[in-house]
Amino acid sequence: MSRVRLPAAAGSFYPASPSALATAVDGWLEQATVDAPERPLALVVPHAGYVYSGPVAATAYATLRAYQGKTPRVLLLGPCHFVPLRGLAYPDVDVLCTPLGEVPVDEDLRRRAAALRQVTASTEAHEAEHSLEVQLPFLQRVLGRFRVLPLVVGSARGEEVQEVLDALWDSDVLPVVSSDLSHYLPYKDAREADRETAERVLTLDGPLDAGSACGAAAISGLMLAARKRGLRPRLLDLRSSGDTAGGQDEVVGYGAFAFYPPGESSSGTPS
Repeated sequence: MSRVRLPAAAGSFYPASPSALATAVDGWLEQATVDAPERPLALVVPHAGYVYSGPVAATAYATLRAYQGKTPRVLLLGPCHFVPLRGLAYPDVDVLCTPLGEVPVDEDLRRRAAALRQVTASTEAHEAEHSLEVQLPFLQRVLGRFRVLPLVVGSARGEEVQEVLDALWDSDVLPVVSSDLSHYLPYKDAREADRETAERVLTLDGPLDAGSACGAAAISGLMLAARKRGLRPRLLDLRSSGDTAGGQDEVVGYGAFAFYPPGESSSGTPS
């Protein structure tokens, strides 16, 4: 019998109804106008409630249309919000569920991750965690069938995350880093802070700190791995909850980035 991780964020961060969820995700994907003829090799995507960050996340996932006809394996990395954790952890399950269906865990990636000293098993760390779960419906609508290894990142250095990426990032593996940017700053202050963070991502100038992004460790590790591979980041969207569905007294920042092979343009201007 398969060990299953049930959805924890359905009905709060995103719709619990399969039809409503598919309609919402498809609508944002259709509205996303991204000029991305080449396939990205990695993404950074926000993870707030869909009403707030869904339109920004869609600009990243719209680039995966170039994966049509292919079935990549997805390596999900995002912050651990609720459980104290040293290093990174995968859930001890076989399947992840959303209202749109099941996504199998990639056993090869899990086996290889488990061999690394900074990676452990922790179903508890994943049980209530939303940062990775909210990415799955977008991936399901864009990719259809795929396998995934979800890794929450606790207290870890960027170099430790880079080591995981170096060990697992094969040509058929798509790393997706889940992170919001600034938290609870006034709108204008957040806009300035997020512009600075975006510029650092675009120039691969790490490490980031937790004040810049809740997924700072994962992004910092991705930047190190991207620099090693000669990848070029591109900013796809940069907004905040003050631009989407919230007030502007205290906002949360959202950025969407794609990483392309050497030679691709790293252009992208914060909106």
